[in-house]
Amino acid sequence: MKISVSIPEVKQWVKAQKIAGKTVGLVPTMGYLHEGHASLIKRCLAENDVVVVSNFVNPTQFGVGEDLADYPRDFNQDCTLCEALGVDMVFHPDSQEMYNAPHVSVAVDTLSETLCGKTRPIHFSGVCTVVCKLFNIVAPDRAYFGEKDAQQLAIIRKMVEDLNFDIEVIGCPIVREDTKIQPEATI
Repeated sequence: MKISVSIPEVKQWVKAQKIAGKTVGLVPTMGYLHEGHASLIKRCLAENDVVVVSNFVNPTQFGVGEDLADYPRDFNQDCTLCEALGVDMVFHPDSQEMYNAPHVSVAVDTLSETLCGKTRPIHFSGVCTVVCKLFNIVAPDRAYFGEKDAQQLAIIRKMVEDLNFDIEVIGCPIVREDTKIQPEATI
């Protein structure tokens, strides 16, 4: 399994996969992987030749006073799980790599102004911006999201439609557990 922290390296690797005629699937995550993520990864593995899992805690979707600093992280455990499942690449950039003096953000109006968006006004703009960036970096054929986050899934689908991304967004039933799974539990 390849681990990359570099946007140019990911783009080059994906381009080589596509030149070889392979389909590319993406599972965007903020890490601290659990059984729900494993279910997305398994579906992605079943439907694509190569799988990229992004592992990036996105600061732009956290508002003032929200839990960015406390967001759980365990990159080594995440990599152990990804490797056990058969993931081809984990993309683990830092904030500087993803956001170098940004001046552009992506937002979907109306859909992001209700439900969770009502109390977290910048959240979905941050989600859309990072997902848009991941789509441009990884250029997947398919991207996998949990149906648990129904509002987020609807917003991402609308963004893909409106910005004419040639990406199939796959919504998957997802399982949540109170604790992280051990990689051997997925085998």
